[in-house]
Amino acid sequence: MSISNQFHELSFYTLAHPDPVYFIHQHAVDAFAAQTADENTKPIKLTFGLIGLYLFLEKGYTGKQVQNAHVKLSQNKKVWPSLELPEHRGAITVSDVLQAEAGEPRDLMIKKWCKSVRAGYESWHQAIANLVRAELNV
Repeated sequence: MSISNQFHELSFYTLAHPDPVYFIHQHAVDAFAAQTADENTKPIKLTFGLIGLYLFLEKGYTGKQVQNAHVKLSQNKKVWPSLELPEHRGAITVSDVLQAEAGEPRDLMIKKWCKSVRAGYESWHQAIANLVRAELNV
């Protein structure tokens, strides 16, 4: 199964998640965007993905709060930075997430996936934190 189809399968799970307030789907979207980015990825997609991972992992935002932050950021029609892509963007993949049993084990694996992907962008952590502080006052 292609990585794109694997992400669609995971999306069925996350969108049907029984906790709509938490909205785990947003975390999966951000991890997937950052992990699969390439030279054709628009800067806004990668930047928003990294911002979402930062807000989730460093600030404790729920997926719904991250989604609201993305909406607020999208209202600012600015040119988002082009970020250099690291060679390694996490050891955990969407395939690994799907192998975890649905429910708490898969939800925990999504969080591990997010941490794994974010670690690959370590050289951008401070720049993303500064951007969030400047744009969202967080």
